[in-house]
Amino acid sequence: MQGKSGMQSLKNNKPAALLIIIGSLVWSLTMVKSGLCWDAKCVGGIGFWGPNGHDGVWHIALINHLANDSLEMPVFSGSDLKNYHIGFDLLLSLFVRFFHIPAQTLYFQIIPPIVAVLIGFLTYLFVERWTKSKKGAFWATFFVYFGGSFGPIVSLIRDGHIGGESTFWSQQAISTLINPPFALSLVALLVILLILLKYEEKKTWKKFAVLVLLIAITTQIKVYAGILTISALLAVGLYDLVLKKNTSYLALATTSLVISLLLFIPLNKNSSSLVVFQPFWFLETMMALSDRLGWPRYYEAMTNYKAGGNFVKGVPAYIVAFIIFWAGNMGTRIVAGTENFRWIKSWNKLSPIKVFMVVLTTEALTAPMLFLQKGTPWNTIQFFYYYLFFASIIAGIAFENLIKDKSHQVRIILVCALLVLTLPTTYATLQHYLPSRPPARLPNDEIEALKFLSKNERGVVLTYPFDSYAAEQAVVNPPRPLYLYESTAYVAAFSGKPTFLEDEINLNITDYEWRARRKEVEEWLKNLDQKETYAFLRKNNIKYVYWVKGQRASLGETQLGISRIFENKSVDIYQVD
Repeated sequence: MQGKSGMQSLKNNKPAALLIIIGSLVWSLTMVKSGLCWDAKCVGGIGFWGPNGHDGVWHIALINHLANDSLEMPVFSGSDLKNYHIGFDLLLSLFVRFFHIPAQTLYFQIIPPIVAVLIGFLTYLFVERWTKSKKGAFWATFFVYFGGSFGPIVSLIRDGHIGGESTFWSQQAISTLINPPFALSLVALLVILLILLKYEEKKTWKKFAVLVLLIAITTQIKVYAGILTISALLAVGLYDLVLKKNTSYLALATTSLVISLLLFIPLNKNSSSLVVFQPFWFLETMMALSDRLGWPRYYEAMTNYKAGGNFVKGVPAYIVAFIIFWAGNMGTRIVAGTENFRWIKSWNKLSPIKVFMVVLTTEALTAPMLFLQKGTPWNTIQFFYYYLFFASIIAGIAFENLIKDKSHQVRIILVCALLVLTLPTTYATLQHYLPSRPPARLPNDEIEALKFLSKNERGVVLTYPFDSYAAEQAVVNPPRPLYLYESTAYVAAFSGKPTFLEDEINLNITDYEWRARRKEVEEWLKNLDQKETYAFLRKNNIKYVYWVKGQRASLGETQLGISRIFENKSVDIYQVD
């Protein structure tokens, strides 16, 4: 019934329906070209745009391995998967297994448009039901799809062109789908909010159970979303307990916490050790790095004040840096502050949804200011993505309140100003995804080789260690083959076989001791002792060796105890005798 009434609402509001269609199409442009032939006759193989050459390939590897009933780390054979939320990949693996849809087709062409439409539809539906304002719901949906930073203004002044989506560190709305677990978690959060609206009207055990289940699933899809949701619900529970003597929300939050932990801990026992306390890293690097705001003199001043214990100058310097970070990322969504101010003035009369949003956004803003992730410090900026998403919703409500009592001419001027200041971020980012030539590709010869390998019996594949120097030399001639693009999981992804060592980036993020294994491989390649080299293959259960032409060991194949089972112009595949 909820879906039907929502569709009916959109049917009666054609501008909103058109906005969702356009927004979904624009978002999908960041994904749908990847994994397909990038030239007319498919001579160059399949292409990957933006970060899809690494992140997308990782997800394909994980999806294919989960579809084969494996909880082994696909790029670190012999080790269980750990410190990673698998909800999104597990869901797609079910489609791969039962409907035999290729993982790359699901990941790049099918799921992104569906998720984009769901986010827009659910945003509109939630805001309309919450505020009883169709226009407020329209503008909230607009900000969710097109919200951008003031980075393009900085880029235009400094460099003479429109760019700079992440000048102030955070990705913006246009990049939502390139992080599919984040995008799917937004769908889950919006469904939770819609049910919370119903739960507020009438509390039943059925709604309680559904909410607990959804929150637990959300934690598996994206742990950041789970942390923010449960902690915000705990705050709602305490707020209701103190002001209204009501324990229902506190019970909901504590039950959700327990169930979520029971599902999360088995695969993430050591995840807490990945988080380190390092306040204001994003503020400092925003000022220091040339690919961010890049204000080195300010960076030197603020860090010198900090190092010298000069709090009189240091505290104001960091406060200004924080304001720049916040306002720069917010862009036109900064109008949300007017609505937030109205809420704060009536803090003791807030509805549970408002308390939920206030707490969630406060935590999402605070967490990256204080904590980093070991190995890949910038990963905690993903907390801030949720801040921007909910700020978009609040900004839509605030913008409608701002213009509703204005004259027709003033409304037109304000709307035009909004479009001019908001849309450049979307335009700038799409420049990375619209060119016909991608930055990375999987050549046809490797596709043929990996398809052959996928049809062989399961076994560990040894690949050549990623050569960062060779990759740097290849930068001048894109699209680069994946083995010269970045350390990726492409052999595991497209062969469906576990690899001994691939994708050092994700191994770093998930805290595996991969450097010792890489050293082992490098020493094996140089080793001239036949017994030792063969013993290495047997000890590590290696069944196949996958080498692109030019990659080889010091000893020959016979001396290594391997036999060639596949060869084309670019690839050799060997099987351990």
